[in-house]
Formats: sequence, structure tokens, C-alpha cells
Amino acid sequence: MTPRTVVAASGGLDSTVLAYDLARIGHELVLLSFDYGQRHRRELHAARRLAYRLSADHRVVDLGALRSLLSGSALTDSEIAVPTGEYSTETLRATVVPARNAIFLSVAIGAAVSCEAQNVAFAAHSGDHRVYPDCRPEFVRAVQELARTSTAGFGDVGVMAPYVTWSKHQIVEHGHRLGVPFEATWSCYQGLEWHCGDCSTCRERRTAFATAGIPDPTEYMETVGG
Repeated sequence: MTPRTVVAASGGLDSTVLAYDLARIGHELVLLSFDYGQRHRRELHAARRLAYRLSADHRVVDLGALRSLLSGSALTDSEIAVPTGEYSTETLRATVVPARNAIFLSVAIGAAVSCEAQNVAFAAHSGDHRVYPDCRPEFVRAVQELARTSTAGFGDVGVMAPYVTWSKHQIVEHGHRLGVPFEATWSCYQGLEWHCGDCSTCRERRTAFATAGIPDPTEYMETVGG
């Protein structure tokens, strides 16, 4: 039987590599993206285009009402500036959305039961461990137990996080081998016409390509005359 997997798909680099990875080994994919009142919709548009490339079902979950409940993050509060410059623990604290992955994965687990999927997958990686508690191995173990107990006898859904011990550049290397269209993914927190190149996630993206020794196809503002 072909396994069916719900992928938490942001339209970013990591979740896109994960989707291509699972498609390669024969999973039928349902890509689940979340509109939670974030600063922009560029990532949602990217996820939709990538789902089309993969011939995968794509659904956007409207969680916009959460914006007022999840304030205090640069990703949900327009009054808080997106951090730029050096990629550090202190600058990244401003981008933490409280328990975001816990919320998303709870929804994804329910969706998996409804669409008769056997798995939920998300692309947490080791570069996020120091700042984001819901990207760490202990969180993965906890959400796996949540899925097991909450779907016992009603789908028995498992949770996969195959990159949780990987670095960002390892994901880039793996995606390169898979032929992932990196230029179609979106990472930038600013949501401008092109990647700003200076926010923390743009810097992380650039560093990952440089460390992997793979040409970065991303259009950054300074490279397109912005």
C-alpha cells in the first residue's frame, strides 16, 4: 500500500526538501500550510506552486484568528522589527512564535486521521535547536507520543522528523541531490519582491549554500539591483 503523509509545508527550503524526499520514496503527499496571521503570504504562494510541481494535494489552514493570541513575535506583530544582521540566539528570539509547531502539528495529526494518512512529517533541523524549543528532539518525541495516544485505534498516526539532527547545509546537499528547485522556495521574513538577504533566515540560507559548496539560486535584493 502506498503510504500517505501529511507534510507541514511552509514553502521554505527545509519542508520542500522533505516533500521531495518523501515523494522520491513513494509517499502520496498532502501538503498542509498554515495562515496564522504572519507578516506576508509569499511562503504560502511558494507552497502552492511547489505542490503543483509535485502533483500533491495542497491545503491552507486558516488560523488567522491566532495572530492576536500569538503576539510578541516579529513574525506576527508588525510593531516588532524583523531582526537583521548577525545570525545569533539573541536576534532570533524575536522570531519565536509561541508553540507554533505544537499548534500546527496538532492540526496536521487531526487532518491525517481525516484523510486516512499514516504519517505527519515536518522539517525541524539542528540549526533551530538553540532558539526554537519546538524543533528539538525532545519535542519530536513528545509530539510522537501525542500522535500515538490521540489517534490510537483511529488511524494510529506517526510523526516523522527525519532532519532533526541534520544541519541546514546537509539539507541543502540532500535537496541538491534530489533536484529540488531551490529558487522556487521562500525563506525571507520580510516578504518583499525578492529575498532581502540580510534578515536572520536569509543569512542562514546563504550560509547553508556556501557551506555546502552549492551555488545559491536565490534572488537577493542586492543581486537584482534592489
